[in-house]
Amino acid sequence: MTITASNPTLREWLLSDRPQSRRQARLGRAYVIWRQFSANRLALVGLGLILALILLAVFANVLATHNPVQGDLSHARLLPPGTDGFWLGTDDQGRDIYSRLIFGSRLTLLVVVLVAIIAAPIGLLVGTVAGYAGGWVDAVLMRLTDIFLAFPKLVLALALVAALGPGIENAILAIAVTSWPPYARIARAETMTFRNSDYISAVRLMGASPFRIVFRHIMPLCLSSLIVRVTLDMAGIILTAAGLGFLGLGAQPPLPEWGAMIADGRRFILDQWWVAAMPGFAILLVSLGFNLLGDGLRDALDPKEAGQ
Repeated sequence: MTITASNPTLREWLLSDRPQSRRQARLGRAYVIWRQFSANRLALVGLGLILALILLAVFANVLATHNPVQGDLSHARLLPPGTDGFWLGTDDQGRDIYSRLIFGSRLTLLVVVLVAIIAAPIGLLVGTVAGYAGGWVDAVLMRLTDIFLAFPKLVLALALVAALGPGIENAILAIAVTSWPPYARIARAETMTFRNSDYISAVRLMGASPFRIVFRHIMPLCLSSLIVRVTLDMAGIILTAAGLGFLGLGAQPPLPEWGAMIADGRRFILDQWWVAAMPGFAILLVSLGFNLLGDGLRDALDPKEAGQ
């Protein structure tokens, strides 16, 4: 776009209170959200940590210095950090902890993404249908949600994995099954505030079916709150996956899952502290990153915050 005296600058075009097209309105809304988000320094730190996790997962083959599943029991067992090119030391099998953490980021990212893809749509669907339909549909769906909420998430995930069998796939499924009820609660609350609004009433008078109203008009209105809640829950998902791995019910050896790495290193925690401390520190950083990112998104996407 050429900027002249007669044409607005890009910033003025994005911030226009009279957008000329849907594209301009969407880009302007995205720009406002980014300005509010970038004003939070801690949120940018969280975004940087998550971007670093993604880059580690994508370029693990390039960044890793050793094979993550093969070790050297005769010459490289339990070496301290910085010894013989092992930046973070080695474990009891002589495997490079740094390389295992790099490849373990792929498993962590896989768990987070798949749980979000499975749990968030289920919670959104259950919550919006219950909130819009009301009556016995709402009662049945919410009582089902209450049943899942009555059990501690980790205990229910342990029971499901024990029934399905250990493995990363079953762990992801178990975590997803236990993660959707809070999203359903949020979606229901948002839907109940929208269903009697003038906007939804106008759509209903135009002849839109309940199916179209829920999927085309109510669900998009619930996405902001759902995105924030999913982002804030990522740290809990990572900790649950690490807990399952620590108990031997998650990713199975020799996969470099961070929780399983902590379990392998707990026997050496007093003398070879780095075996358990390094994956624990990785879990801490990633969980902190998701929490900071979620806080920043909550402030940026909250219309009350935007109006201040």
